[in-house]
This record gives sequence, structure tokens and C-alpha cells, in this order.
Amino acid sequence: MIPAQLKQELEQRVAQAITPREAAVDVMKELQRHYGWLTDEAVAEAAVLLGLSPLQVEELATFYEMIYRRPVGRTVVHVCDSISCWAMGGETLLRHLERHLGIEAGATTADNAVTLLPCCCLGNCGNAPALMIGDRLFGPVSPEQAAAIIADHRTPRPADP
Repeated sequence: MIPAQLKQELEQRVAQAITPREAAVDVMKELQRHYGWLTDEAVAEAAVLLGLSPLQVEELATFYEMIYRRPVGRTVVHVCDSISCWAMGGETLLRHLERHLGIEAGATTADNAVTLLPCCCLGNCGNAPALMIGDRLFGPVSPEQAAAIIADHRTPRPADP
């Protein structure tokens, strides 16, 4: 269940939009930030906030690569696999990160620290190959630089209560 303050903020965003669907991505991103990923509960909550059916929210959620419908690590690394990044070494970058993190693309490290995801385009073709962590874009990135960037941006494990 979302906190009352967050619910109120999201209701205001929806009310300010020309149509509720216009606010859908913002609502899903905020619920994802709250839960860590867009849970089934969050889909239902978004549907109520937006006046849409859960199926309509699901359709929107699965369209966008940066909306996660399954659990992800505390740090999500998107590696661009567009043609521009591929031509400039993006595939080599992705394979290096798979070896460095000990996981395949699409997976999360055993400690739940990092999820490594290929994505179709980060819009940084002039600085290929590129990767993105959170809302921060990096490029051009060598395999060695990528490992250092991930180390710098790794979200620490929360302290035990």
C-alpha cells in the first residue's frame, strides 16, 4: 500500500495532466521507486489512480524498458545495444560486464546489488558505447571504465534493523 503522501502527490499529477494516460509513466515510475519494481499491487494502485484497468496499465508497463515488472537489484545498469553502440563495441562492453559481475545480461547478482540489462537505445549514439545507471548516462565507455562506474554507483545494502 502506498503512503498517503505519495498517493496525494500522484493524484495531483494525474489531475494536472490533460488525460490520465498522459500521467501513466510518471505514476508507474514513482510507484516503482517506492516498491523497487512495479509489483502487481502497484499496477492495481496505478490503475485506480489513473482510472484505467489493470490490463491497460500492464500494457503500458511492458512497453517501456525502464519500467520493471520483476524484481531488480538495488542498482540497475542499462547497456545500450543499438546498432551505433554495437558498432562501437557495445557487445564487447556487455560481455565484459557479464564476466565482471558474474551474471548474464538480464540477471541480478546474488547479493541483489546489480541488475544488468541490455536496452535498445539510450539516445547517446554520438558517444557510443553507452550505459546508464539510474538517470545518469555515460559514454563513450570502455569495459574498464564501465566496471569503475558501476563500482562508484553501486547502491549499498541497507543496514539490518
